[in-house]
Amino acid sequence: MIHTDETTKEAVKTLEGLISILEDGKLGYTNAAEHVENPAMKTDFLEYARERALFIVELQDEINKLGKSTDTSGGGPLGALHRTWIDIKSSFTGGDTEAIINACVTGEEAAIEKYKMALEENHLDYSQVSVVSKQLNSIQNALSQIKMKAN
Repeated sequence: MIHTDETTKEAVKTLEGLISILEDGKLGYTNAAEHVENPAMKTDFLEYARERALFIVELQDEINKLGKSTDTSGGGPLGALHRTWIDIKSSFTGGDTEAIINACVTGEEAAIEKYKMALEENHLDYSQVSVVSKQLNSIQNALSQIKMKAN
């Protein structure tokens, strides 16, 4: 796929959207780690937060390859997803493990939906698709691990 200005713009918009989701997840997991009592879960949440940070860098690299800079200070429309992680901060304050887990599940399900949409939109080239697919896989794995712990 040859990138025209238009397709490059669309690809960048898609990738930036995913970056903002990852920023939310990173923040969400960091908060979850601070509030959960269980040490093993604390470790897991910090691991997921680190993984999200890594994913952000990977996507920023893809944007840079398109010749665009990743100035994230502007902060795009985070929309409903951002609110999902913000809403759950209130459930964190009680240190209620179940509420914290449910919050993480909600956040990740929303992220997975956005990732699938990004792949369906067809604005990404082959190398971007492979990075995004790999990340989607990891997020789905994290989600199923969290769900297993919830039971």
